[in-house]
Amino acid sequence: MQRRELFSSLSKSFKQKDELRAIRPPYFKDSNLFLTNCILCSSKECAEVCQESIIIILDDETPSLDFSKSGCTYCDLCAISCSGEVLKIEDKKQIEVKIEIDILTCLSWQNTMCFSCKDPCLDNAIEFLGMFRPSIQNSCTSCGFCIKVCPTNAIKVKNL
Repeated sequence: MQRRELFSSLSKSFKQKDELRAIRPPYFKDSNLFLTNCILCSSKECAEVCQESIIIILDDETPSLDFSKSGCTYCDLCAISCSGEVLKIEDKKQIEVKIEIDILTCLSWQNTMCFSCKDPCLDNAIEFLGMFRPSIQNSCTSCGFCIKVCPTNAIKVKNL
């Protein structure tokens, strides 16, 4: 192996660690059921009934949330429609990701007035210092409505 190949293989492994794993709908108790029961499901009804059309079916035939279109309203429809016993209303919880603002690309952190993320936030979880420097508070439910509307893609989703 040449030196250049070594460094490129190292950077690939770092990129793989940084990649976001599937963002699951907020109604499951055991994540292993996605890989067993969802594969057996032929209808994929959870994606069909999603009011915001954010549930996508991945290549491994399991559901994941795609916040590039909209956010999750926690409406329960995906759990109600799940015939594979993976998503259940009684297992409802917050989406297991953390929403963060990249202060280097956020317009408000660069002294430009922008409230794009605050307006769609259903939980009033984004607070501004005056009219600048937004921060995400602990009341954030990780619904994802703020992600699509950010003009600079400064809002990031991080695995917990």
